Amino acid sequence: MPGSKFRTPPNLPTRLLAVWFRHFRVYSRNLISNGLPPFLEPLIYLVGIGLGLGAYIQKMNGVPYISYLASGLLVSTAMFTSAFECSFGTFIRLEFDKVYDGMLTAPITVNNLLVGEIFWAGTKGFFFTLAVMVIIAVTGIFPIQRIYPVPFVGFLTGVMFAAIALFITSFVRNINHFNFFFSGFISPMFFFSGVFFPLDRLPGWVRPIAEALPLTHTVRLSRSLCFGRPDQYLWLDLLYSVLFSLIFGYLAVRRLKRRLVD
Repeated sequence: MPGSKFRTPPNLPTRLLAVWFRHFRVYSRNLISNGLPPFLEPLIYLVGIGLGLGAYIQKMNGVPYISYLASGLLVSTAMFTSAFECSFGTFIRLEFDKVYDGMLTAPITVNNLLVGEIFWAGTKGFFFTLAVMVIIAVTGIFPIQRIYPVPFVGFLTGVMFAAIALFITSFVRNINHFNFFFSGFISPMFFFSGVFFPLDRLPGWVRPIAEALPLTHTVRLSRSLCFGRPDQYLWLDLLYSVLFSLIFGYLAVRRLKRRLVD
């Protein structure tokens, strides 16, 4: 029409950032209650388990046990927060608060929305890992100059578990069903991914299962950075983590897209 003005749609990074920023604003409204637990939880584990078991287990794989434990806790906290964000959090936004209905009236696609969710969960993984890193550095377990890259492994962990959590969410119709996901998958993974003890201490038939778990690979990446012991096969852990995120991210977006459009 003569005289009408057409606005250019925002580019892809702007659309993804808009989704991310919406979640950031909601999260930061209760910054103290949301931001304080990431600093307190690692203290509980380090004191309760690290110092408690550390009195009986002096060394693990040739290093002090509390150091061994801390290097695993750095990324396990990213697993929990991102899995929760894209399971319970996404389901509540989808089914109860109907947040996505309003968001999709903006010039963004369903793909933009869900990818933005994954990147937001990855950011929370980065922040939670950063919080654990601060506690570890303050307590003198590791020097900050050695472990400062680990939050980026936390981001990768967050993206991985956001992707699998969104995939699970695409099947869930009752919020209570997430209990199976956490009790049957997330919690066991916390104990069988090398956070508390080396995988070679497991029975032979359990090790292949442990190696298939996603947390195993980012724990290995985190530990190599903490102890400054790069392994020639670490690129396989990185490749596994990236492929896992891409595959489950694709499946999650594909399934949830149908649900959001319907």
